[in-house]
Amino acid sequence: MAAETYILVGLGNPGEKYSGTRHNIGFEVADELARKNGTDISVQKWDALTVKLFFDGTTVHIVKPMTYMNLSGKSVARFSDFYKIEPAKLIVVHDDLDMNIGRLKLVYGGGAGGHNGIRSIVNCIGTNDFYRLKIGIGRPGSGSAPAEMAVDKYVLTSFDRVESDHIKSRISDLLKGLEQFFQGQPAKAMNYINSFK
Repeated sequence: MAAETYILVGLGNPGEKYSGTRHNIGFEVADELARKNGTDISVQKWDALTVKLFFDGTTVHIVKPMTYMNLSGKSVARFSDFYKIEPAKLIVVHDDLDMNIGRLKLVYGGGAGGHNGIRSIVNCIGTNDFYRLKIGIGRPGSGSAPAEMAVDKYVLTSFDRVESDHIKSRISDLLKGLEQFFQGQPAKAMNYINSFK
């Protein structure tokens, strides 16, 4: 079987101000995947931080756009164009307000669901036919945040200790699913990841 090349994009906002917030869960997953494989994401390229990983001959470019969430698609398009990566080999990791905290869901295609990072990627690469790995962060009132908190403020809050421990355990689980995905088994990865409600 010919070696495959993928891009995994973790969405978030750069800077210490946003570190550890709900909206930056995509950055956390990308960082954990790199750490698990003995490296970090520190190479600067096309308005992003990146590193290259290998899984049984498969190449994976991990990308953290540094453009802020609303312009994430700019660097994703540069990577996709340069490495000639078809959309079906792109997986974007991001937070999801409409899922319970810690729920995992790997899907292919679909709309942006109000997520500005996904909307930017769709606009910049011209299609929504790519994989999204969604991680539930809940809505205001579903966890420690008051129900009356505005959504734009809620996504920039940090998880409390209980939520954080739950999220950390789920990140460990989804890394196993990602490795299945990169081994050319997207259906198996989807079944595994989507079992975590």
